[in-house]
Amino acid sequence: MKAMHDTMTPQRPITLLICALGGEGGGVLAQWLVETALHCGYSAQASSIPGVAQRTGATTYYIEVFPRPDSELGGRKPIFSLAPVPGALDVLVSSELLETVRQVGNGMASPDRTQIISSRERTLTTAERLQPGDGRADTAELAAVLHTHGREAHLFDMTAVTLDAGTVMSAVLFGAVAASGALPFAREAYEAVIKAGGRGAEASLRGFARAFDIVAASRGRGVTTVAPAPAAAAREAEADTLDDGAPASAAALAPAIAQAFPAPTHRMLGLGIARLVDYQDGAYAKLYVERLGRVLQAEHAADPAGAHGFAATQSAARYLALWMAFDDVVRVADLKTRRSRFERVRRETKARDDELLRVYEHFKPGIPEVAAMLPAGLGNRIKRWDVARQQTGKPPVEFPLKIGTHTVFGYLALRMLAAVKPLRRHGTRFAAEQAFIERWLDTIVAGLRSDWSLGHEIAECGRLIKGYGSTNERGKGHMLHVIDHLASDAKTGAPPERAQAIRALRNAALSDASGKALDKTLREHGAPPRPIAPQPIRIVRKRPGANAAGVG
Repeated sequence: MKAMHDTMTPQRPITLLICALGGEGGGVLAQWLVETALHCGYSAQASSIPGVAQRTGATTYYIEVFPRPDSELGGRKPIFSLAPVPGALDVLVSSELLETVRQVGNGMASPDRTQIISSRERTLTTAERLQPGDGRADTAELAAVLHTHGREAHLFDMTAVTLDAGTVMSAVLFGAVAASGALPFAREAYEAVIKAGGRGAEASLRGFARAFDIVAASRGRGVTTVAPAPAAAAREAEADTLDDGAPASAAALAPAIAQAFPAPTHRMLGLGIARLVDYQDGAYAKLYVERLGRVLQAEHAADPAGAHGFAATQSAARYLALWMAFDDVVRVADLKTRRSRFERVRRETKARDDELLRVYEHFKPGIPEVAAMLPAGLGNRIKRWDVARQQTGKPPVEFPLKIGTHTVFGYLALRMLAAVKPLRRHGTRFAAEQAFIERWLDTIVAGLRSDWSLGHEIAECGRLIKGYGSTNERGKGHMLHVIDHLASDAKTGAPPERAQAIRALRNAALSDASGKALDKTLREHGAPPRPIAPQPIRIVRKRPGANAAGVG
């Protein structure tokens, strides 16, 4: 018995838990790992638990590999577990940072045992997207959790590596696991399994090699943040624009504009100009510059030395560009038919060049969207008619549409809608938005003339204007309340006090979509409550006897 016991030591399997989001090839990865073990003469087993929708969990793949080859086991077969045990993992691998932390929160990692390999890339959860403000979990704090709860952590941008190699995420995860040293296999064994896959092997080997080198170079050095790959740098530059759909680079400022505005404002100013030229035309961008000139002049008077780095002008430049480029049916049609979008869809669906990809766009425009493009007189009459209908209990008029942009008819229909961009200036919504923008700018200027901090906080209130439909209208209502009762009313306190109150109100509005936090903050600062928005009561009549069986 003693001899047999010595033959079987160590008896504990090597345990790996791999977390992959939908479409990342987690099943292929699990199969590769098992095939590598079998190819090398080791026993292995893999099981999986599917994730659920809306980013509440990745699909997890649990793998156990016995650390001794079958030839040394004397004909015995190891018994494997089908599910991971908290704290008993040798390797935790995940393609998304928050998902990795979620697994750590479930107790899967052990500080004295588990190697953690994770992408620094984020796929925002539904809860993060629903926040009116910035609801993202802090990346640095998430990384610190992994550093604390793992024996060693290797963090790098796996999405960037995947894109640079022109491969799939599973190949990158495979390379990361191979380089961890947790499994007793040579690099060539892993590569042989990829090569046996045939088609796509060359790209998979590139992704494997890139991830292998990154993790191998960082082993033994604790938490490692790898510099973004070229594709990641390009995506970061694009993400650092004003908003989705904006040009990826700032416009080169004309000498006269560069001379008129201080250097700290140039980058944001260039991004705003590029966005508005793309959105409408050069004349619209010129109006943007003129509007910012008024804010800059007031900020110069309030802070001649520029001690605050012209923060008020920079804030106004950012949020003014976003507001002036408000979303409408023309903008949506334009963005959905751009070549860059088709390329992104094909990339995200991993469609090959020889495969036909069908893309259907679903729209549900209502009376507000239609009236927005009509002249003020006609547009306002149609809107009043629709509101009157809803007040009688009738549903709003909507036009559900399903358009295939992969077809000639569907594509041309949206391009024709995008081509009416010049008519936008004559629409009802355009006039309403410009009037509201001017009111906001006038309040910023007045605030700066009174106190720099007051003007800056009013400029930051541009964050409240976002989204479309009811979200957009709610943000405007919040801003209007701030302008009427705090920004312009000296009765609510001295300018510095009003600035603090406005900052508190803005943060409250951005933290809670229901408005409860905002109402509480309004009371704390002595401001009047928001008016109650009227809501129609819809009565649904039942047919006689329709629910007779349920009457008690």
